[in-house]
This record gives sequence, structure tokens and C-alpha cells, in this order.
Amino acid sequence: MAIRLPGITNAKNILRRSNSFAKKAASAFMDVPKGHLAIYVGESQKKRFVVPVSFLNHSSFQELLGKAEEEFGFDHPMGGLTIPCSEDIFIHLTSRLHELL
Repeated sequence: MAIRLPGITNAKNILRRSNSFAKKAASAFMDVPKGHLAIYVGESQKKRFVVPVSFLNHSSFQELLGKAEEEFGFDHPMGGLTIPCSEDIFIHLTSRLHELL
């Protein structure tokens, strides 16, 4: 005589789904190399960039971080660091910072 526990079956399904979600989220983080961070840039359409952590020390980059703090505080809608400037400005700044490295 077998005892059926529908709650356990339901719990297994929930765990299975949350595990697959965790794997997908982990794979998104895997494409960021050690010593780098992902940043979302744009005014309306956000684009993801991966930059070296060393950029955080430069005053021009810190100005952008100040703008992000003013606009978003600590609640970033994309789940990561979001900077409210045009892609062109960000690309120009990061290319200058790459030259300094």
C-alpha cells in the first residue's frame, strides 16, 4: 500500500524549476571575467557593457556613478549597475580609460 503525498510532488516541481532558473542566472554571470563588472548603459534602451573594476577608481567614471546614484539610488532596474548616459559618451570615456591602462 503506497501513500501518496501530493505536496511533496509539488515541492519537487518547484525545486526543479528554481534550480533551472538558478542555472540560467549563473550562466549570465559566467560571461563576466574576474576583475570586471557588468554595467547597463543608455537613456531609454539599455546596453550591457563589461568593464574592468579598475575603472571605478577614475574620477571621470566616478562622475557617471554619481549620476547613477542621483537617478536610481541603490535600486537599479536592470538588476546590475545602471548608468544613465548615452552609449556614445560611455564608449568614448571607456576608450580613453583603456588607453590609460
